[in-house]
Amino acid sequence: MRGALVAGVSALALVAASCAQFPDARPAESWQEKPRLTPEAGPKPHVEGDPENGPRAGGQPGRTSASVQPPQGCKDFDPAVIGTCLEPVTAVATLGETTALAADRSGRVVRVEKDRDPVEIARIPVDMTGDGGLTGLALSPNYAEDELIYAYVTTATDNRVVRFARNDTAKPVLTGIPKGGSGNRGALASDRRGNLLVATGDAGDAAAAGDPNSLAGKVLRVDTSGKPAKDNPNANSPVLASGLHAPAGLCTDREGKASWVTDRAQDRDLLFQVRPGKLATPAWNWPDRPGVGGCAAGAGVISVAMERSAALANLFLNPDGTFKGKPQLTEQNRYGRLSAADIAPDGTYAFFGTMNKAGGQPVSSDDRVVAIPINKAGAANGKD
Repeated sequence: MRGALVAGVSALALVAASCAQFPDARPAESWQEKPRLTPEAGPKPHVEGDPENGPRAGGQPGRTSASVQPPQGCKDFDPAVIGTCLEPVTAVATLGETTALAADRSGRVVRVEKDRDPVEIARIPVDMTGDGGLTGLALSPNYAEDELIYAYVTTATDNRVVRFARNDTAKPVLTGIPKGGSGNRGALASDRRGNLLVATGDAGDAAAAGDPNSLAGKVLRVDTSGKPAKDNPNANSPVLASGLHAPAGLCTDREGKASWVTDRAQDRDLLFQVRPGKLATPAWNWPDRPGVGGCAAGAGVISVAMERSAALANLFLNPDGTFKGKPQLTEQNRYGRLSAADIAPDGTYAFFGTMNKAGGQPVSSDDRVVAIPINKAGAANGKD
């Protein structure tokens, strides 16, 4: 592979999240002649000290974070950075090993690629009042054939899922998700079985999350046309599970065996494994409310982006699906406030967006999309 994308990682802050609480262990069960947006081969991120990733191009070893030159304008010298000078990133969708889509609340969707300027591919009309806007992205389960992209957006009348192709008008897929003065944020992911998962906020009405007749505060499962998935608990309803407040991330492992959703409740942040029914018992909870964001489900680890804590929380899984102790924090304060996430094609790393212009301490190249290894994060790297 050429142009190695190096995710030099040293002095990883493996700080246990001491404020987190672990409940009883439970098993683990989104121009002219148009270039095609197809998955592309390319270099993989490099973890310093990881022999599997090998040396950087030219035989140079992976750089430590201390040796990375500060950014100059939109040019960022950190080898893990693939997109710069963006608006705060609310959604990410992986296209290939060095390319991704990134979106912000205004409805702008751009294609980012290492060492290239972002290219706008769509601008979707949205209503940004409250916490609304464009907050979720997912590729079509048949993306290689149809090149369709799905987005979760807020309009003047509702929250909805739309789909679009490059430089085309977005078309509604699932409408009528309640809109409120808050709780409009949502997330999208594939269930890896041909369907879409949709996490919806409670639209500022906590009671709506428990109402089976409302689409608010739910995890929905629909096919690519917006109809309820065939194996839903109720064949006539898109509702898979209920009980969300303000979901921030949704992810599924590559085998399609388990899906996870992050949520910002009123008194704590939560991580649930998605099972049909009510999301009653969280897999993990954070009473200190670090600002959970997107998640990525790797091999034996769930990585959760954190905005307020400006870190990545890694929760390692035992073979039976229980967690190995407490979450370990990595990348703390290296890229600032981490937000959206999506796993890369081989499952060993994920693309994460940042939201430093929205309450953080931005550098000249913010906001950014970065590629961070996940299945070798934390203790698996032996870093301390």
